[in-house]
Amino acid sequence: MELKVTDLAVARGGLVVLRGLGFALAPGQALVLRGPNGVGKTTLLRTLAGLQPQLAGEISAPPESLAYASHSDGLKAVLTAEENLGFWAAIHGLGRDAVEAALAAMNLTALRTRRAADLSAGQKRRLGLARLLVTGRPVWLLDEPTVSLDAASVALFAGVVRAHLAAGGLAVIATHIDLGLPEASLLELAPFVSRGQPALPGLDDPFAGALS
Repeated sequence: MELKVTDLAVARGGLVVLRGLGFALAPGQALVLRGPNGVGKTTLLRTLAGLQPQLAGEISAPPESLAYASHSDGLKAVLTAEENLGFWAAIHGLGRDAVEAALAAMNLTALRTRRAADLSAGQKRRLGLARLLVTGRPVWLLDEPTVSLDAASVALFAGVVRAHLAAGGLAVIATHIDLGLPEASLLELAPFVSRGQPALPGLDDPFAGALS
């Protein structure tokens, strides 16, 4: 499958932050979003994930193909690492093998019986990212995925992303660091910044009567 974005406009807090944005990704490709803090990377990813509506333009990808990893690790503190992954695997219709593979891929096998509340920040982040592997979804939308990770864990995660791409997956990644992904192209968001124009002048609800 492909992910295609055409003439997209997105808003945050009632103001348009990006407009006229477009790109297309085929299986095996990745796109790295670049730009200073506040430029709209998170807003764009949330819009792609279907967590907020776009103001204009088209996003061509089935919602069930998308997996979003935000700044939050999305873990249940009282569950073990294994139980957290098992919960998400069950939701997505995957079995025990997917949980075992995810634990191994993110170097969490030895921590499988430890509660999420008792993990370090870096371990929690690895477990949060391991959830991607039990979704079975081909399009990964990643918002600063390497936060709290040391150099070894960054390299580990980069390998997981490369394996996902090699299997025909896609990825859109907001990151300030080089993950060493030769498959990835860069998209600078600065040329698409809308200079804080009102989303819809005169309306209290910025999404009322949205263009798309």
